[in-house]
Amino acid sequence: MTLEANAAIQGAFAGGATHVWVNDSHGGFRNLLPDLLDARAQVVLGKPRTLGMMAGLEYGAVLVFMIGYHAMSQSRGILAHTINSFAFARVLLNGVELGKAGLYGALAAQYGAHVVLLSGDDVFAEETRAQFPDARFVVTKTASGHASGVTQTPESACTAVERAARAIVERHLTAGTIRDSVRVSAAPVECELRVQTTALADLFCQWPLLTRVDGVTLRFDATSVEHVVRMLNCLSAMSFMLR
Repeated sequence: MTLEANAAIQGAFAGGATHVWVNDSHGGFRNLLPDLLDARAQVVLGKPRTLGMMAGLEYGAVLVFMIGYHAMSQSRGILAHTINSFAFARVLLNGVELGKAGLYGALAAQYGAHVVLLSGDDVFAEETRAQFPDARFVVTKTASGHASGVTQTPESACTAVERAARAIVERHLTAGTIRDSVRVSAAPVECELRVQTTALADLFCQWPLLTRVDGVTLRFDATSVEHVVRMLNCLSAMSFMLR
């Protein structure tokens, strides 16, 4: 994963990027090996942090690469889950089911940034492509189950990611679409959350802002996608008391 992140960094700089932030974004958010990364990049590590997997947007990033992502919960993709596999079964914003890429892509849009490159397995690409029709996808593996599939070699995957990163940055520079990030207006969002067990629903509904729809379905309103993401990350942290 560190090498694929590095490939994306190198491709971005080769394409003309002037600043690159690497957001370490899984588990404890301390997975990558920073000493192997291109020295020109800056690394966002650790948790909790307000923007979670999109920390870096507040520094002015305008293009977003989602490297090493996976399909949403209850799909057939490799390591498929949505934020927390123990706690969350489905997440819908205004009636549309989203995985992590969709959620964090919407958060990026709120900050005026654009998701332009994504990599992962074929299931992830298929379910996500419609959400980012102008983005480039690099399919590095084909899923055959939650923990099985056919994958490119690391060298082949890194080469593909680097080439795509370079091409996408060059394209946006040529088109003149890279500019200072401007935060767009927030809009009310309704989030429907289906959890894995009734015990989790019992726990989460201790929070007065949540309304229980049925045994495992909850609902809450938020003023923006950012607030939805922050709420989901708080609920994810709460869930650890039931593990």
